[in-house]
Amino acid sequence: MRQDGSGDWAGQRRQAVAARALADQHRRDAEHEQARQLVAAFAAQARERGLRQTRLTALAYNGRTRYRTNLTGWYLDLARIHAVDAAGNFYLLTVPTSLRTRLTGATPRPQPAKLIIGEGGPDGQSMPLAALLRRRLDAGDRWPETGAPPVRD
Repeated sequence: MRQDGSGDWAGQRRQAVAARALADQHRRDAEHEQARQLVAAFAAQARERGLRQTRLTALAYNGRTRYRTNLTGWYLDLARIHAVDAAGNFYLLTVPTSLRTRLTGATPRPQPAKLIIGEGGPDGQSMPLAALLRRRLDAGDRWPETGAPPVRD
């Protein structure tokens, strides 16, 4: 260690960075848990109200191609990118473009939801998750789902 104390400063800085990273991780975990509870409550209310489920499709990253999935649930936005299935899982329905996916279908995995959907995107494209879920519930079966036939039990 130098006499000027710079070695001690570097160690303190590393500790501060590690503490900040840990605090950020705890904040993200708490946010994801709160969002998970909102999504689960939405799915329960949607089932309770008898909202019609739709076969969900995934959008390719190129923004032009849609792929079938084995999922059914409710789209949350008009772009049909955010969705919730009957089990209360949240999906971001975007997938890489591929010939294999075109032939076999996409298999998106559940994602941890954020409390602000579209956060960090262009102005006007972000919305609190709670407001998005409430808007979708309030719309009921009048929700515009162009090109997506309802799933019948």
